Amino acid sequence: MGERRGRVRFARRTLQFCRCTHNALFRCLAGSGTNHVFRGFQVDNHIRPVELEKAYRLLNHGPTVLVSSSHEGTHNVMAAAWACALDFSPPKVTLVIDKMTKTRGLVEKSGYFALQVPNLDQLQMTFDVGTQSKVFTPDKLDKANVDLFRIDGHDSPLVAGCSAWLICKIIPEPHNQQTYDLFIGEVVGAWADNRVFNDGHWEFEKADPKWRSLHYVAGGHFYTIGEPAVVDTGDE
Repeated sequence: MGERRGRVRFARRTLQFCRCTHNALFRCLAGSGTNHVFRGFQVDNHIRPVELEKAYRLLNHGPTVLVSSSHEGTHNVMAAAWACALDFSPPKVTLVIDKMTKTRGLVEKSGYFALQVPNLDQLQMTFDVGTQSKVFTPDKLDKANVDLFRIDGHDSPLVAGCSAWLICKIIPEPHNQQTYDLFIGEVVGAWADNRVFNDGHWEFEKADPKWRSLHYVAGGHFYTIGEPAVVDTGDE
């Protein structure tokens, strides 16, 4: 029971943040209406779209994720341990968002949320946005060092520096949402950093260890993804 509470608590914490980048593809989140300090940030050119029919592979290994959403100029992000792939075509995901979080309200109002797969290089940031509340830490933005950007054609804010991103449109299931805090989303866009994900496959064993995904247990204890173990499938 203690472990369950620890994991749920980790999934409940929220963070509001804003920083900027500008690129032909990536848009700055200026004009958010917050008091946060904006800093320049250049998104690299390693972000590549992922075919939607393969989007489930971004989550199939069970990583801790960052959840972001936006509504009427307010942006928010939280860490969540309970998110997973649900279906192939159209691709769907499930996500638990507690009623007490700021993100929950933004998701319900906007009808969208984004999932990001953070990596070892973002360990402290992931823990901070998962355990600190803006209510008690007004300067959490600066402390968490979160960079934020958007991709043209989508309004959901995305966290820079992650290994993968999925933008999801809520499939309304009022009973599940109110009773179990369980949301279902259809993936409408997916991207990954080609330094760690290529041709529909993770390549953790080839990438720098800093790209390894995070897997939360409880009490600040994470694991990173391990080495691959491949079986003979009999395919030619």
